[in-house]
Amino acid sequence: NQILKLNKIKIKPILGSVGNKYLLKKIFKEYDVEIVFHSAAYKHVPIVQDNPLEGIRNNVLNTRIICEVALEEQINNFILISTDKAVRPTNVMGASKRVAELIVQSFAQENILRQKLDPSKKNVIFSMVRFGNVLGSSGSVVPLFQKQISEGGPITLTDRNIVRFFMTIPEAAQLVIQSAAMAEGGELFLLDMGKPVKIEYLAKQMIRLNGLKQKSDINPDGDIEIVITGLRSGEKLYEELLIDGHSQKTTNPRIFKSREYSFNKDKLWLILDEINNMKNKMDEFQILKKISELVPEWSDKRFS
Repeated sequence: NQILKLNKIKIKPILGSVGNKYLLKKIFKEYDVEIVFHSAAYKHVPIVQDNPLEGIRNNVLNTRIICEVALEEQINNFILISTDKAVRPTNVMGASKRVAELIVQSFAQENILRQKLDPSKKNVIFSMVRFGNVLGSSGSVVPLFQKQISEGGPITLTDRNIVRFFMTIPEAAQLVIQSAAMAEGGELFLLDMGKPVKIEYLAKQMIRLNGLKQKSDINPDGDIEIVITGLRSGEKLYEELLIDGHSQKTTNPRIFKSREYSFNKDKLWLILDEINNMKNKMDEFQILKKISELVPEWSDKRFS
């Protein structure tokens, strides 16, 4: 019965950009949209690091646009899918996602203000969910390692000490939906992803589970070699979610919530307007400086 019910769900694919406000308004009206899970972002760390303007346009400016439409069309829930890379970011992608969080926080505040001024306005709940890597998702290290193993190796690893959090696609999807159901407005939900995994250990386990042996100086007759390539631009050895003493438990033991610092809304909008104008002039230096004003814990050697 469960499968039959799921099969009745209609999926309507629509080709377009999240930065097209007119298209978004048309979609929200036509399909009477109630819930938005905003996951549209450029998430590939080295590519965004080398193309910061496009990364900031999509991850930052377009987040503002879809939030505006969500508020104007008075949907029920807006949930930003964020990332552990937004915590003390070391790269443009992480910094851009932290700014996206600030934007959602500001819209949560704007919603409260609108309701105070006009109680007839619908309560639009804005919240965020932050988590790490999802096994098997696009860009995941697992299918990459599997492909490298099937091709006879080598497995490429950026650093022997690199560590990441992982969860499965069903786990991530269920916890994100449950977080949305708990949201009252302005919360940053943190998903407990268990213990971090050393990526070198993961690579060795995948070699073993494929019935093969690691090729090394100690075992030159092995099947698959692990090659260390060095950390990529902006890449961290460790990621973090900030599930600490400041985080609050929820009814789900794997979901925590936190309220991190927010930015003055008027100042945030002013800086975002400046970034939008600079984007048209392709002024990378000044845009990165403006992002650093919003995320003071992040810096980039291009403007330091």
